[in-house]
Amino acid sequence: MEEAPTPRTVTALTVFLAFLRQGLTAFGGPTAHLGYFRTEFVERRRWLPETAFADLLALCHILPGPASSQLGMAIGLRMAGLPGALAAFAGFTLPAAVVMIALAGLAPLLTVHIGNGWLHGLQVAAAAVVAQAVVQMARTLAVGPVRAGLAIGATLGLIIAQGPVAQLMVLAAGGVFGLALLRTPDPLSASDDPAPAVDTGGANVALGLFALLLVGLPVAASLLANPGLGMAGVFYRTGAMVFGGGHVVMPLLEREVVERGWLDAQTFVTGYGLVQALPGPLFSFAGYVGAAQTYGPGGIAGGLIALFAIFMPGLLLVVGVMPHWDRLKHQGWARGVSAGIGATVVGLLAAALWDPVLMTAVRRPADWALVAAAYVFLAIAKAPPWMVVIGFAVATAVFLP
Repeated sequence: MEEAPTPRTVTALTVFLAFLRQGLTAFGGPTAHLGYFRTEFVERRRWLPETAFADLLALCHILPGPASSQLGMAIGLRMAGLPGALAAFAGFTLPAAVVMIALAGLAPLLTVHIGNGWLHGLQVAAAAVVAQAVVQMARTLAVGPVRAGLAIGATLGLIIAQGPVAQLMVLAAGGVFGLALLRTPDPLSASDDPAPAVDTGGANVALGLFALLLVGLPVAASLLANPGLGMAGVFYRTGAMVFGGGHVVMPLLEREVVERGWLDAQTFVTGYGLVQALPGPLFSFAGYVGAAQTYGPGGIAGGLIALFAIFMPGLLLVVGVMPHWDRLKHQGWARGVSAGIGATVVGLLAAALWDPVLMTAVRRPADWALVAAAYVFLAIAKAPPWMVVIGFAVATAVFLP
């Protein structure tokens, strides 16, 4: 296998273009994004080995914030330092953010019917992408009776008890079992993973800034009576509290924005429906809400404030935690914890494949055949995910309007 390149061989521009492609083609929501990222950066570009990808994935599931976007930032940080993390964020978020901010001005006139044929095709293809990711990751991360048992147990547990708290408990349990049963010598030296261009001091600054903004933005908004700062504080706090991915952001934002009277419920729901049909992160919905609401600046300025504020906590946490994570993960006990968490991440993805991915995509018995066909195109015919996604969206729009 080709070795992963060092940071010097990957520039921030390369990272931006790679994630811009994802931002234009990664349909299906945060769980599907993980499958797209794995295909692109582990298999196709070989920027990361499977174990390093799993390490970053486990880290991003532990941290609050948008897991798929944070994974992108972590990959960018790994390959090109802080400029790479910013480039990954910009490339992945830009397409959907531009569309959502533009659509905010049209919100009162929009009548969007979620569940039309083309949207159903996106959901079917996304289910196949996630299924492929689960199978391929299980071959590496759930090998052996202990890891397989952790993956199966995590899957069953998260199907029965859903929600971000359950996810954190499962990941914690995986770490405990890994610590007890999976301690192994480090198979990689520190040089086998490209190191991020952020030292421990810079990481601590990022963590300090994370805490300062969390406390300081509401205080500054109150002292200065500034609506823009007040809106930034609300969106920043929301981004810092989200465990469980982009779908969890809807109820949090609804409580913060709709109940305050900044945006009416119909406009809010319309925007959330629209973001489901776009590629890229669901957190780009914040750009729509910020542009459409009436409390702060509104328009393009409001959309940009909301967008950067909701993503900023995730970026600061990735930058702040990554060097500490890198130092710990090569120790024997930490490898055991990481192996246990990696196995439970497979279970987490498998549970998400069942609900909400398959529960959303499969509406009738024949839909199982559609998911299977999409999986064949991906896993056997080796068709690019974006081609399968677009092809199934067009096909279902024509035959299942």
